[in-house]
Amino acid sequence: MAHASFDGLRVLALESRRAKEVEKLIRTYRGEPFVVPSMREVALETQTAALDFVHDLLEDKFDLVIFMTGVGVRALMDIAATKYDPAIVIDALCKVRIVARGPKPEQVLRDLKIPVLATSNDPNTWREVLGLLKDVFGPSIATMRVALQEYGASNPELISALSEECLSVTKVPVYQWALPEDLQPLRECVLGITTGFVDVVLFMTAVQVIHLFQVAEQIGMVEQLRAGLASMVVLSIGPNTTEELTHYGVIPDFEPSRPKMGFLVNEAAQYAGKLLKTKRDHAVAGLVPAQASAAPEGSVPKPGVRRIAESTSTMAGFRDGLLPMEFLHELSSRIAKADPFHEVLKRVLDFVTMMIPCDSCFVYVLQDEKLVLRASKNPHADLVDHLGLKLGQGITGWVAQHREPVAIDSRASDDPRFSAFISLPEDRFEAILCTPVLCAGHVVGVITMQHRLPYQHTAVEVRLLSTIGFLVGAELERARLETENLQLSDRLETRKLLDRAKSVLQRDFQLTEEEAYRRMQRESRQRRKAMREVAEAILLTDDMRRSQ
Repeated sequence: MAHASFDGLRVLALESRRAKEVEKLIRTYRGEPFVVPSMREVALETQTAALDFVHDLLEDKFDLVIFMTGVGVRALMDIAATKYDPAIVIDALCKVRIVARGPKPEQVLRDLKIPVLATSNDPNTWREVLGLLKDVFGPSIATMRVALQEYGASNPELISALSEECLSVTKVPVYQWALPEDLQPLRECVLGITTGFVDVVLFMTAVQVIHLFQVAEQIGMVEQLRAGLASMVVLSIGPNTTEELTHYGVIPDFEPSRPKMGFLVNEAAQYAGKLLKTKRDHAVAGLVPAQASAAPEGSVPKPGVRRIAESTSTMAGFRDGLLPMEFLHELSSRIAKADPFHEVLKRVLDFVTMMIPCDSCFVYVLQDEKLVLRASKNPHADLVDHLGLKLGQGITGWVAQHREPVAIDSRASDDPRFSAFISLPEDRFEAILCTPVLCAGHVVGVITMQHRLPYQHTAVEVRLLSTIGFLVGAELERARLETENLQLSDRLETRKLLDRAKSVLQRDFQLTEEEAYRRMQRESRQRRKAMREVAEAILLTDDMRRSQ
């Protein structure tokens, strides 16, 4: 396995929201980081469009709502809460079809208990969203009234395509991107690029490209910026960002195998040094002029952008530069937050996939002698918390039963322990790494990682995943038991409320206990309210009558 290292290269990233994580990753791969925020999220001057959307949603004027970002989902709910009861808005969203652009909005919607019909796959551009809609709805999309939650700025290509395919399209802006309040750091970035102070530039969103060139235009250095970028290694996280770069006449050197921050930094560390040497050698020899990547005024170059092969075996992950104490601190800080059960699972999942490359990762938790799928790297809203395995069933069940890790480099489906699940497309993947999660000598779960292509797991990776399984076992068990206790307490409280409400109905209407319960059930179905809500309404009415 190749070692990923920048070897002291100066790496510029324009990340704002995850600046500290990017800086730590670059240092981990022995690069000299320069992380400069290039944008900030600001509220719109008026929230009329979002509130109008909520009003029309409550009036059943939409058939489909597309959520583009997790931040957008939260922002929309915050805006709606200024005028409407959040429970009513969530109930209305549950009645329409919901499509999510990638796992982030899907996760937020799931946290709100809003069912997601479909989620787009990587690289999650507007093209994947449009293709998903055609695959899921087919010709019926032409009859649909669609609402599109926008992020940062409008996407004219997606809006135009939706307008052609759907009956109507309503834009729902909830926030916008703006330049940082202090532009001096960005000006210094432009100067650093034009003077050759920077070796590698990482672009993680199209907005970063736009804002960098806006600042360059303000100080009259657009051409110098373009020429400077042509003489260094420029990396784009995915197709949307690449399109924006080519619009400004810059052809990125490559996109990562997956449009994720960790993959971008790691693969930059692997290949940037060699690419930079080649560029500079050619420039010295006069083979490639400094302006080679620049497009003529008014034209857009065709990007010759290559993408690193999927499941690259050289994805060294965080561990390449992470000392043992740093590793322990990183993991312990993530699991020591005493978060709710699913948040703990998400933290474990994020950490595992950051440490070891994979195309799929599942976390199963043992419950009532059954392994229940509780978290997934890829979106599986219909299976998480529902899919269950018996101990001994499949490779995952075998690992739980024998408390031993399993690493299969290729043709995992040919293993005699393998058991197929039609609902999981990951079962067609080639390689698998599976380890038990232990607590006090007992199995409490299993972590399963998979690769689309053959992948040779090193002994270090197997030991690393096993170590993570040992360390997170107690925290998973704590979070699970705490969640079960809360659910039990909630059920007991609900039972008390139901009993009190039945007593009120029996007293006021001379009903038997069974008749009172059936009346509450009927009200619950007709009003689409939970039994607890019906009981609380009965008790509130009774209290008000008594006080009068």
